[in-house]
Amino acid sequence: MKKCSSISIIGRPSAGKSTLLNTICRYKVSITAPSPQTTRNSIKGIYTDDGGRGQLLFIDTPGYHISDKSFNLRLKDITVSTIGEADILLYVVDTVRKPGEEELEIAKLLASGNQPVVVALNKIDHGRAHPGLMQLALEKILPQAHYVKVSATKEKGIDILKDTLFNLSPEGEQLYPDDFYTDQPPEFRIAEIIREKAVNRAKEELPHAIYVEIADLEIDEKKNLLWIRAFINVERESQKGLVVGKAGSGIKAIRKEAQKEIAGLFPYKIYLDVRVKAQGKWRKKDQVLKKLLY
Repeated sequence: MKKCSSISIIGRPSAGKSTLLNTICRYKVSITAPSPQTTRNSIKGIYTDDGGRGQLLFIDTPGYHISDKSFNLRLKDITVSTIGEADILLYVVDTVRKPGEEELEIAKLLASGNQPVVVALNKIDHGRAHPGLMQLALEKILPQAHYVKVSATKEKGIDILKDTLFNLSPEGEQLYPDDFYTDQPPEFRIAEIIREKAVNRAKEELPHAIYVEIADLEIDEKKNLLWIRAFINVERESQKGLVVGKAGSGIKAIRKEAQKEIAGLFPYKIYLDVRVKAQGKWRKKDQVLKKLLY
């Protein structure tokens, strides 16, 4: 009998959750960037086992961060809301860090549930990694959890992690075709690709001040063309120039990089029109956050 389970991926910012998800699913499901809290939504990644064991449905959540800011509180709510819906909880931990307040708070949150918990002790390839120290600290709160040492970037321990997740999964038929690796709608995937390119070129606080909206998405079947118009939103007029760059070099690079990656998702030629505009203090506007975060 095949197995099928929903797995919520939880961890503090920059623990490597999105990278681990992409490595397991063998495709880019969730965008990654050096800046923390790049993931803002619950994003589904789908792994179908080549050996016929079944399917693992992953939900990549925003980094669990202790903060009283409204934007961070909404990200935290998204993470907490996925816990009750999952069959298994996958806790991704950065073992380069010493066990801290956020790690222990997440462990207490997971211990309060009834689902099995798998702890992925990530970044073991790093010279300063201390997976044993982290495991000892977490075992005081999560003694029944299953601990697996992994490196998401070097693909170490990934097969053991998948074996552990399948062993804990309930029986059930797979919910998606074999070639599916995500269920994200096209508009969302396009916006995330553009945001990734913009965030990776940004500095300091600017990555958190950026969000992308898709204004138009049209297909011309005769020309085999997908035409996209998107806006990169920042919070202040002074930030627009940081995105646009000298003589438009920044926005040109973002458009070129994003268009190339988007072209790999669709069987069309891509024309991407990207512009920058300021929307003051959008991280404090409920109407924007409700549309942006889910």
